[in-house]
Amino acid sequence: MLKQYKLVTVTGARQVSPRTRRLTFGGPELADFTDVAPDQQVKLFFGRNGEPRPWVPQPTGDGDVMRWYRSFMAMPETSRPWMRAYSVREHRAEASEIDIDFLLHEDGGPATSWAAAAEPGDVVGLLGPSPSQLAEPGPYDWRLFAGDQSALPAIAASLAALPAGAKALAYIEVADEREVQELVGPADVDVRWVHGGLVDAVRDAEFPAGPVYAWLAGEASVVKALRRHLIGERGLPRDMIAFSGYWRVNATQEEIEM
Repeated sequence: MLKQYKLVTVTGARQVSPRTRRLTFGGPELADFTDVAPDQQVKLFFGRNGEPRPWVPQPTGDGDVMRWYRSFMAMPETSRPWMRAYSVREHRAEASEIDIDFLLHEDGGPATSWAAAAEPGDVVGLLGPSPSQLAEPGPYDWRLFAGDQSALPAIAASLAALPAGAKALAYIEVADEREVQELVGPADVDVRWVHGGLVDAVRDAEFPAGPVYAWLAGEASVVKALRRHLIGERGLPRDMIAFSGYWRVNATQEEIEM
């Protein structure tokens, strides 16, 4: 079920890496923000014409996501806010705050332009979080995470949430060494940073022994290739793989939603 649409305020901003800017959102509007699983996302809305308080239709409360989406898409294109989906990097419920990492694309799209200039006091529209898609399919000995830089916030949050004693292997593709981040948590985690060729890196990997639960996210065609490799070449059962195509080359968020 979609949560109510709300306007949230930037309370902090810092540059995590040359291409990643972390914005903190806080205030009473987030007091009822539910605890989020690492894979959950929110939808953010940016005024198409620079509106400081972008408006979209409120969800009806009946849980019909497509009804809301049709009403959103029925808005005149010239005034319909841009919509983008983001993982929650960290949720601090006691402070009514969430952190979201923005990957600053070279093309300078609407979300990049807004995030690059955002400062405390700026406002953005928010809908979410979306329901978690994670499931515990059965026993496994370790976890595999693989994704590009768009999946880095979710992978980082997932690794931080693993309990002590858990084992994980993560392959994360980033542009270069400057984009590498320190990922901390109590689990036994081996992080491999990849600079191009994520599918090849996973294909060439020596996996630990024992059954694995895999989590894949990033550009849709790459995720598809990773999943095909794990099923066809590694023999993983389909229900032991969670996957999501966060973006597609030359496709907008609205086209992905459709």
